[in-house]
Amino acid sequence: MRKFYTLFSLLILFSVNGFSQAGRSVYAFLDLPVSSRIGALGGTNVSLRDGDLNFAFKNPALLSPQTHNMIALNVTNYLADIAFGTAAYGRSFGEKNFAGVGIQYIDYGKFLAKTETNENPDGGDTEVYFTAQDLAFYIMYARPLSEHLTIGTTLKPIYSAYERYTSFGLAVDVGLNYSNENEQFSAGLVFRNIGRQLKGYYSDKDGEHLEALPFDIQLGLSQKLKHAPLRFSLTLNNLHIWDLSYNSTNKKNDTNIDGSENTDGKIGFFDMALRHAIIGVEFLPGKNFYLAAAYNHRRHQELIMPGFKSLSGFSFGAGIKLAKFHVGFAMTQFQAGAYSYNFSISTSLTEFGL
Repeated sequence: MRKFYTLFSLLILFSVNGFSQAGRSVYAFLDLPVSSRIGALGGTNVSLRDGDLNFAFKNPALLSPQTHNMIALNVTNYLADIAFGTAAYGRSFGEKNFAGVGIQYIDYGKFLAKTETNENPDGGDTEVYFTAQDLAFYIMYARPLSEHLTIGTTLKPIYSAYERYTSFGLAVDVGLNYSNENEQFSAGLVFRNIGRQLKGYYSDKDGEHLEALPFDIQLGLSQKLKHAPLRFSLTLNNLHIWDLSYNSTNKKNDTNIDGSENTDGKIGFFDMALRHAIIGVEFLPGKNFYLAAAYNHRRHQELIMPGFKSLSGFSFGAGIKLAKFHVGFAMTQFQAGAYSYNFSISTSLTEFGL
C-alpha cells in the first residue's frame, strides 16, 4: 500500500503540468467511444465492473476474472464516412493477474490531393489520392490490492499518418477501481494519456514540433438500485482543468445552458461544472439484455444549433446475448442530421472449449 500511495502522489504532481488546454492536444481519437455500450453511456465510463472487456480501454483496473479469454470487436460508422473501431482480448494468469491487449484505430478515408492552385501534385492529368489514419496499441494489466480495490495500467504506443506526415507517441493510463458487489456499487479513478509525442508531424524553425497528449483525470461512480432494474452512472472528466472553453475569434463560442446563442464567449459557473459530467442510466431486466441512455452536457452545448431541434449530447443503445455472443448497438446524434452508429460483438472463447 505504501508503494501505491507513493505512485498516487506522483500522478497528482504530474497532473499539475501534464495537461493541455481544450482543443490543443494531439491524438484526439483516443477519447472516442470504444464500444457500443460505452457510446450509449455518453462516450466514456471508468467505473462499471461487470465483465465487459471493452471498459478496460477506459480504465485498465476494470479487468477482472470475468474478462479471461474474452474477445471483443467494435466498429463505428462515424461522421462524414469516417470509420473507427477497436479489438481486444483478455487473459488471466493465476487468481491475481489480469491482462489484456487491444488495438484502436480510426480511418478518415481517401482524400483528393491538390496544390494551392488546384492542380495535381505531380503536374499530370492523373488524380492523386492520399489517406489518413490513427492507430494505438493497448497492453493492459491489472492486479487486486484488496478484496474491493484493484489497480491497473495500460501502455499505449501510438502511430499516426496523414498523407506524407507521420507521428509517433507513447502514453500510459493508470487506474483504480473500487467494487462492492453486496452494495452493487463501483467507482473508478483513472489518469489517462500520461506521456508525450515522440515524433511530430513536422519541423519548424524551432525544431521538431511536438504537441501535448489529451491528458485527462476521470472519476466515475456506478450504483445499481436494490429493488429496481436500474443502474446509474456519473462520470466526471477533465478534473485537472476547470475551463473547457476554446479560444475563438468568433465570440459566439457555443450556446448558453438555455440553448440561446452565447454572444460574449463567456460560460457561467453552473454550465461549466456540468460540462465536466456525463450522466448515464441502464435498464437491466436480466443478465442477457440491457437498454442504456446518457446525457453529455459538454457535447450538447458545443454542438447544438440554435433554431434547430436536435438531440445533441444524448446517446442511446441496447445489447443482448444471442447464443454465445453478446451484441450491442448505440446511436449518438451530434447535430441535426449528423448521427454516429456503434456496433459491438463479444464472446468468451472458453464457451467454445478454447
